[in-house]
Amino acid sequence: MKNYLFIVILSVFVAVLQAQDIKRLPPPETEGGMPLMKALKNRQTSREFAETKLNDQQLSNLLWAADGVNRPETKKRTAPSAMNYQEIDIYITLSEGLYIYDADQHQITKVSGEDLRAKTGIQDFVANAPLTLVYVADYSKMSKSEDATRESYSMADAAFISQNVYLFCASENLNTGVRAYIDKEKLTKAMNLKPTQHIMLAQSVGFPKTK
Repeated sequence: MKNYLFIVILSVFVAVLQAQDIKRLPPPETEGGMPLMKALKNRQTSREFAETKLNDQQLSNLLWAADGVNRPETKKRTAPSAMNYQEIDIYITLSEGLYIYDADQHQITKVSGEDLRAKTGIQDFVANAPLTLVYVADYSKMSKSEDATRESYSMADAAFISQNVYLFCASENLNTGVRAYIDKEKLTKAMNLKPTQHIMLAQSVGFPKTK
């Protein structure tokens, strides 16, 4: 009986800890915003960011625009995906830790409490951006493709997501910049990725730096 009670208490304790690591995001705001042609006109890369953090609603809108579910009946996304593999996972590096985006549940789950922003690129500015998205392809989700095509498919899919982020940032007057200039071996180890997971790109997002 004592062992049973111990197991029950332990299970409850673990469930509470797991719940604390999951942040349910507010529903994305999918109305309004800048007209598409104007957003395309304003789209640009920036490497200067204010230290101000995005709030939960802004983060929600950003992640949904990047690769959120826009057709719930089929679970398809705002960004195209080769053969609908949906192999790209979006990791979010914040000062408070590393998170992964769950598009189906529209929530983020904490993976690590370490601030990895400085490791998401070679340049100094990456440490100052309030957040960086890291696009990670999981080749285990691409079993129908040959090894030779997985990288090209994944890079294209990551680029689609990146462009969604660019247009969102242009619409919301946010700065952003994508890069492949990453010490991928070092970042892979820091993120504790699986052998089937491969970093494609990283993209910093933040408010413009006031001069």
